[in-house]
Amino acid sequence: MQPLKQIKGIFNSKIVPEGNGAQVIRIIGICNQEKNKGTKDIPNLNPFLMLDYGSSKLPAGFPDHPHRGFETVSYMIKGKFYHEDSKGNKGTLESGDVQWMTAGRGVVHSEMPASFTELSSGFQLWINLQAKHKMCEPQYQEYKKSQIPEVTRPGLRIKLIAGEAYGQKGIIITRTPAFYMDVLVEASSVFEQNIPSSWNSLCFLYEGEAVFQGQKATLNQAVHLKTSSKDELLKVQSQTGCKFILIAGEPINEPIAQYGPFVMNTQQELEQAFKDYQLGINGFEGAKGWKSQIRNLSKQ
Repeated sequence: MQPLKQIKGIFNSKIVPEGNGAQVIRIIGICNQEKNKGTKDIPNLNPFLMLDYGSSKLPAGFPDHPHRGFETVSYMIKGKFYHEDSKGNKGTLESGDVQWMTAGRGVVHSEMPASFTELSSGFQLWINLQAKHKMCEPQYQEYKKSQIPEVTRPGLRIKLIAGEAYGQKGIIITRTPAFYMDVLVEASSVFEQNIPSSWNSLCFLYEGEAVFQGQKATLNQAVHLKTSSKDELLKVQSQTGCKFILIAGEPINEPIAQYGPFVMNTQQELEQAFKDYQLGINGFEGAKGWKSQIRNLSKQ
């Protein structure tokens, strides 16, 4: 019998300001401890650098900002967001859509909600890249809700963004081996998922409540799973029904030098990223002076 995945801890996450006037629940990432007493801090969960869950509407948003050296994943739960970048890409994310952006050597982009009255909610995940991929060309993998594989079993529905579950594979091609899935467990049902050895993993409940190895987790709580040297089976039960996301990934055993939206391996590379951005070179060509059209939505 496969051993069961054990729980390292269940905790409430912090609410932090982000972007321009927005607030998010920061599940993974650096927070201000003084303003969030009674909550837990996970600065990173290798290879994951940040995981936020938030709802926002105009005039709040996330106007023009740069990235280098990692991937950002936007997954919409409700509402609509516009996005645009310095490479000429633009589009719309609606409920159930996903955008997996490899920033690589550099991109400046903007993300803004579409409405002053309707809240748009979703998850933002940052995933580190190995040194050999940090300076690759930027790339998007963007899919509508209807294109994302959906696994159904009695009492279960799994939106499989990346990884594998119940014999099916997700739609995203990952540079860093990882799982990302949105799981619905109906009342009195059980979800099971293999977590590979040495992988770090975490679940976040955004609806309902569930039991993980005898420990109860409720709305907006994170479940930090223990890392093991063996493959283990995650088992999640719910008597009333719940929705949660599961992320799991293989750690990158390389040094991390991070400041804001730049994630490199050394301080020298980090300083070079800032210089390249300021000068508009080495991946940031066209970024200097670029301004998105959607940045002004908050003023309309």
